[in-house]
Amino acid sequence: MTDPLARHTDYGAESLKESDVADDPIVQFSAWLEDAATRGVYEPNAMVLGTVDADGTPSSRTVLLRAVDADGFVFYTDRSSRKGRALAAHPVATLLFPWYTLHRQVNVTGEVAAVDDAESDAYWASRPHGSRVAGTASAQSQSIGSRAELDARVAEVEAAFPEGREVPRPARWGGYRLRPRRIEFWQGRTSRLHDRLVFTRDESRGDWSVERLQP
Repeated sequence: MTDPLARHTDYGAESLKESDVADDPIVQFSAWLEDAATRGVYEPNAMVLGTVDADGTPSSRTVLLRAVDADGFVFYTDRSSRKGRALAAHPVATLLFPWYTLHRQVNVTGEVAAVDDAESDAYWASRPHGSRVAGTASAQSQSIGSRAELDARVAEVEAAFPEGREVPRPARWGGYRLRPRRIEFWQGRTSRLHDRLVFTRDESRGDWSVERLQP
């Protein structure tokens, strides 16, 4: 059996040059996201969200990107969860898009703020009925005695809000928008000489500068 810790995959089929990227990193990200979807990446909008707890402990988990535009990257969650509590204490975060099969990564850093109720309501209404039931029944990240207890809570919510009936959005559930100040595009290359282009936002002017980092 091959030792998974000894594996070495050499990249290099594609490069990333300064002339290849758009002046606006959001435009560049959107192009890479569409490319990832077209080329069959599983869950191309999946991203690793990194936060810092109130006591300074870092934590990460995978969530789904639900919108991206000039104002930033939007995701939704239970705000009483561990990530919600972390963002309340330290409203900064990182996002990592690990498109392994394309030998690409995008790493985003920025400040995070809650989206308004109207935006959260609109996205909540677009979710499948089962997801709304689950979001109502589950107090995310809180302890529970057993799976049976969770299933019982779900059954209660389903009985109160059967298929076809509106499930109201819990007050604790909503969206966040990360406003990026740094976006790194990483393209794997041969012999670990990867291409790394980093965009940094100039807050005084509102525009972006780009530089190459050594691998």
